[in-house]
Amino acid sequence: MSAESKIYWGVGIASVLFIAGSLLIPGEPKRSDDLPWHIEHPTRDSVRVFGLTLGESVANEAELRFKEEAIPSLFKSPDGKLIAEVFFEQVNLAGLPSKVVLTIDVPEKELQDMYERGLRMATTGSGKKITLTPEDIAHLRTWPISSLTYLPSLRVDEAVFLKRFGQPAQRVQETKSGLIHWLYPQDGLDITLGNGEKPLLQYVPPRNFDLLVRPLMANGEILK
Repeated sequence: MSAESKIYWGVGIASVLFIAGSLLIPGEPKRSDDLPWHIEHPTRDSVRVFGLTLGESVANEAELRFKEEAIPSLFKSPDGKLIAEVFFEQVNLAGLPSKVVLTIDVPEKELQDMYERGLRMATTGSGKKITLTPEDIAHLRTWPISSLTYLPSLRVDEAVFLKRFGQPAQRVQETKSGLIHWLYPQDGLDITLGNGEKPLLQYVPPRNFDLLVRPLMANGEILK
């Protein structure tokens, strides 16, 4: 191995160790709310994570928080449901590059109007993706965030989640995929693990947690 290759390998290994350490060992990030387990409850039925209050903060605020311009999209599921999202390709939280997806709470009539004004449509593996007009993109950024999905760029051992979040109220396994969901209704949190994949953390206001859990129960089983 050349000296240059050794340097690259050394830097890569050090970066992985640093990121893993930030999850395992209490550190001092620039902001305490950079951490996914830093969950606040401004009211009994609300959740604030990464400095954003779900149901109140809007997509514009998220762009300021993450210092990145979001990629907006409108999706139509196979059953005809319209879902508006904004996607952050890479945000840096507590030294860990991650992806963040925000579902936006847009009234049904507004979603339908956006769909009809869409510039083009593309078929995806889970439905159709509609390209929005510039005016609708600007409008989308003013609606509140209904859910936040955090996708860290690192595989994390289950023991880390137990240490940081404690025991889940329930574990539900998807029948088809085998993925396991750790459910924390008091925090509106669903952690998806399994199959050697990177974890996925989805946050919703606790008052809406049943909307998240209901499809899981219909297509999975509770683990003892």
